Amino acid sequence: MSSIWTPGGEHPLPPRSPDPDDDTGAPAAGTGPGADEIDPEVASQLAAQMAEAQQRILSEPIELLVSNHVMGLYELAAIHLAAEEPDLDAARLPIDAMGLLVENLDERLAERATLTAALQQIRLAYVQVARSQADDGPDLDGDDEDGAGDDGIAGDDGIAGRGGIAGDGGANHT
Repeated sequence: MSSIWTPGGEHPLPPRSPDPDDDTGAPAAGTGPGADEIDPEVASQLAAQMAEAQQRILSEPIELLVSNHVMGLYELAAIHLAAEEPDLDAARLPIDAMGLLVENLDERLAERATLTAALQQIRLAYVQVARSQADDGPDLDGDDEDGAGDDGIAGDDGIAGRGGIAGDGGANHT
């Protein structure tokens, strides 16, 4: 069952309509509370809390909010890399997205130096996990002449393959 988080807490959502042609996202008929089942006082409190949360968001500098979302990408990638069985494919997308934002929005982001350092750290962590996995298993990546296989992990020269995540610029950490 899905739920939605609000400043007042988490609230379960009714199941979606089973009709595949219904893309409105409306609850299925007969599920969820009817208009007479919703306590008007609770509904009013939820609406007030939502309005308050929106006002808090509007009062913050947008550069800070976007930077916070960039760090969310960092955390998402870190979760996939630190898992009991790291998922490099799942970690690659948030790392690449973070790179696009940090490297292309330049001075428009808050805490630019912190974001740049975080991007470098998560890229290095990716390379370290990938190398660790490569050391644990057979050599299946078919390294090219440039030192990078099709997985995008750079060799010691820092050149990445098709995956787009470059290494640490040739630093040797072994």
